[in-house]
Amino acid sequence: MKKTIVIVLAALIALSSLFAQGANEAASSTTKIVVGATPEPHAALLSLVVDDLAAQGITLEIKEFTDYVTPNDAVEYGEIDANYFQHIPYLESFNTEHGYHLVNAGGIHVEPIALYSKKYSSLSDIPAGATIAIPNDPTNEGRALLLLEAAGLITLKADAGLEAIPLDIASNPKNLKFSEIEAATLPRVLGDVDAAVINGNYAIPAGLVATRDGLYVEGAESPYVNVIAVKEGNENNPAIKALVEALKSDEVKAYVAETYKNGEVVLVD
Repeated sequence: MKKTIVIVLAALIALSSLFAQGANEAASSTTKIVVGATPEPHAALLSLVVDDLAAQGITLEIKEFTDYVTPNDAVEYGEIDANYFQHIPYLESFNTEHGYHLVNAGGIHVEPIALYSKKYSSLSDIPAGATIAIPNDPTNEGRALLLLEAAGLITLKADAGLEAIPLDIASNPKNLKFSEIEAATLPRVLGDVDAAVINGNYAIPAGLVATRDGLYVEGAESPYVNVIAVKEGNENNPAIKALVEALKSDEVKAYVAETYKNGEVVLVD
């Protein structure tokens, strides 16, 4: 009898060990990636692919940020695996300025930047001496000034480039004044200035639609593609590649077509 009990207990222990081993193997087959993003549209788009990635054994955790610096710090120092909020010129400028090693793992979409105003309904209405608020980070400031040049409000020096600053203005017929402000703050100060150039990921949550509310909207030829950014060496991580592929799915395309009907978000191939 005692021998039988011992045999049964041994069998139970062996089964428990097998179950534990199976659970451990299942757990080890699941990969987790943490991706930082600004809320809209980036975090919204990421949320669409959580189940898709889970079916591939990848757990996606989305961490929201509301600024342009912290998510890059977090990737560089390994606190998160990737971020999704920035365009390529900003990423390259940030690397140069901070000595970081961030790379583009895949381009996803463009958010056309636009000039907005609560005081005027057309470009021609903007008066002489008006104050225009623009982003104060190098690449988005340059992007804003290029937009104003395309709108015919200013002319930049021939060698100004993508990181133009107000000192690079060659001609300013209306004697416009420029208020350089953190990009995230621009929607809140729109009513305090004559007009402001606002990035899409801050304009959208503020209820601004570029093609409806913008006095002038960036063209489709924009080089400012928003990307999944990772630390150099991680761009070929299978989970990151799966994330980029998932963000190009039919589900994401359908969501963008339905949610951003006015061209606030334009997916790239």
